[in-house]
Amino acid sequence: MSRQQESTSGTLFTLLSGALIGAAGVGWWLLTEAERRQRLKRQRSMLYAPRMQDGSEAFEANQYVNRDDQLEHRVEQLNSAISDVRRQLEDLGSKS
Repeated sequence: MSRQQESTSGTLFTLLSGALIGAAGVGWWLLTEAERRQRLKRQRSMLYAPRMQDGSEAFEANQYVNRDDQLEHRVEQLNSAISDVRRQLEDLGSKS
């Protein structure tokens, strides 16, 4: 009878270990499938992403240069206004 119990416990252990290995395998497969789908989704979105192939990229680069020039000009104006206010404050301080 003890031989039958050993055989039953061995079979039970084999079934449990097989179920655990199978569950781990299914989990691994699900993770790899999710990663693969995510990668394909990213590739498809890149496929439909807008591209500048008509030469407009050169035009946009010029826009950025113009914006930079405008920004520099505005900064110079602000610096000039700040120095004017500073001079006025120094004049007021020296008169008092």
